[in-house]
Amino acid sequence: MCQTEKLGFQLAKAFGCVLCFKSKAQVIKTPARRIWQRGKRSMKYYLGIDLGGTNIAVGVLDENYQFVAKHSVPTLRQREASEIVRDMADAAKTALGMADLKQEEIEWVGIGAPSTINPIKKNIIFANNLRWKDYDLISAFREHFDAPVFLANDADCAALGEALAGEAKAYDSSVLITLGTGIGGGVILNKKIYSGGNGFGCEPGHTTIKYDGEMCSCGRRGCLEAYASVTALIRDTIRAMAGDPGSVMHALCEHDMRKVNGRTAFDAARQGDATARQVVDNYINYLAVGIANFSIFFRPQAFIIGGGISNEGDYLLEPLRRRVKELDLYSEKIVPQPAILKASLGNDAGIIGAAFIGGAL
Repeated sequence: MCQTEKLGFQLAKAFGCVLCFKSKAQVIKTPARRIWQRGKRSMKYYLGIDLGGTNIAVGVLDENYQFVAKHSVPTLRQREASEIVRDMADAAKTALGMADLKQEEIEWVGIGAPSTINPIKKNIIFANNLRWKDYDLISAFREHFDAPVFLANDADCAALGEALAGEAKAYDSSVLITLGTGIGGGVILNKKIYSGGNGFGCEPGHTTIKYDGEMCSCGRRGCLEAYASVTALIRDTIRAMAGDPGSVMHALCEHDMRKVNGRTAFDAARQGDATARQVVDNYINYLAVGIANFSIFFRPQAFIIGGGISNEGDYLLEPLRRRVKELDLYSEKIVPQPAILKASLGNDAGIIGAAFIGGAL
């Protein structure tokens, strides 16, 4: 960090300024020198860690879900678990220092991990991206950091983040669906993470929407992920292009099908391409089937749509709302239809949710 940035951070901590540097460390605001009232701290603080395959993102938040400081470091996931955990703890200490807080002054640390969590032992059963199996992350982290620690699945943390501070904050019950390489998400009921009777949570991408349908990455057929993920959309776009040499989609990917992405069909459909429009319609229909099923299962007040495809905005959401309404079991006169909204927190959702899982498990 250059001297100018160091001076800037010192000023930010002193006066509560907001800074935007290229550095991955950010002092978001000063906690008013940790507001003291009658000799006691009046504001509570929490630390959230979003452990990803690429980055370890850490945030210090106050009780109003506002960031005080952020910090991130590369995960370098090929390393031993102990090295990654040490970097997690070091990043947490750095963020606390930026927030002018000590370890004993936070309520707890919450960690969101891309893994299946054992609800009894509170350890990681399996984390595919990190190649961890039967790993006691909480105990390993506490060797470096002295505070209560909670652990949850990263998708559940993102769902909680949106429920507490994002598009679902006005609703008690919501479902997050993330449309990426696969389909992830989580269910929030009464502002708590729904983990089911056995504690293993939900896998919305692996509910079957078509018997004996397309092969899914999980080894089963007909999963929602096999029809409504970005991977599935690219597959169906390429198939449609192969059947229509005159489609605008060819020009959009420079006549190289290796350049097809999740936007190709949507962009071409906006230009009036009939083949692309059919790809988009099919995609929305498949997604609507999954959401309508989840609506009948959980009766949430809102669905929050995240991931890259959600950036299509109303071009995706408006027809999706209409189709879900058509597919739902009850008419709106009997049961209010859930809102379908675009996620608003981006990558911050996982950090925010992780920071507050201590009160939501």
